[in-house]
Amino acid sequence: MLFIQYPKCSTCQKAKKWLDAHDMEYTDRHIVEDNPSYDELKQWYEKSGLPIKKFFNTSGMLYREMQLKDKLPAMDDEEKLQLLATNGMLVKRPLIVSDDVVLTGFKESEWMERLNG
Repeated sequence: MLFIQYPKCSTCQKAKKWLDAHDMEYTDRHIVEDNPSYDELKQWYEKSGLPIKKFFNTSGMLYREMQLKDKLPAMDDEEKLQLLATNGMLVKRPLIVSDDVVLTGFKESEWMERLNG
């Protein structure tokens, strides 16, 4: 299982504690130092069944600076994936990727259900 996170993010820290407390094995990946590639994002998006908007860090400074709330509706999924691949700070975190699960953000109840099931 891949745990993609930004170490200074408090939600990522909570998620990591949760993983450790539940003895989950994972590979830790720094989202800025090793930004997800276009191919990875495309694969995860398709596997997740989530709307593409769930992959954007909508509360992030960069998202606001780029005024993406106004620009995203005019973009197709291909353009959105290309944009996400340009900067890890645009990507919703933490991100969990395993063989059959892709989760964006940390909601304890969802993680409990999807990762312990």
